[in-house]
Amino acid sequence: MSSVALLGDSVFDNGSYTHGEPDVASHLRALLPSWRVTLCAVDGTTTSDIGAQLDRVPKHATHVLLSLGGNDALANADILGLPVGSTAEALDVFRERVDAFEQSYSWALDAVVALGRPTTVCTIYDGNLAPGEAERARVALMTFNDVILRQAFSRALDVVDLRLVCTEVADFANAVEPSGPGGLKIAHALVRALGAAAVQRRATTVTAG
Repeated sequence: MSSVALLGDSVFDNGSYTHGEPDVASHLRALLPSWRVTLCAVDGTTTSDIGAQLDRVPKHATHVLLSLGGNDALANADILGLPVGSTAEALDVFRERVDAFEQSYSWALDAVVALGRPTTVCTIYDGNLAPGEAERARVALMTFNDVILRQAFSRALDVVDLRLVCTEVADFANAVEPSGPGGLKIAHALVRALGAAAVQRRATTVTAG
């Protein structure tokens, strides 16, 4: 039986925000009735404290899904309001923060990949922010998502770009958490990714045999 473990933050562990509607894990179980779905993700997790989740990945897990980095970006939200004297100074601020994120994300992703399961990585969506703030945050998140994409591609991992999935106000329970309908859209995107990963896994097995 195929089995998937969900690692990361409240993008997956969103049950406390859906007001009784299914969370992402529940949607996945409904869409993949023949799969085991294990929710290891914990609301509030950052790249520096994902280690505890790795020990909870069951031995029967055949695939891993990872949504990580959003809380790191939130922790750096102050950069949107920092006074700077020039564009060059602003870019230096972003470079310092993003370099630190890249190091931390790389360590976290190495630990996840070391589990030895096919892994799919999610980017950080733009959220449901107020006008003005939303535009600035979108540009800032590009720098964090660039890290996620490069780190995933350098390890030949599949990627789900949540910026293309959660695009409507109804997809969010608040500014940054997925709603029940948003979680369903995320689950559908993950199923598509798992289908590609499963095909690749079977092909690799046949080739190796």
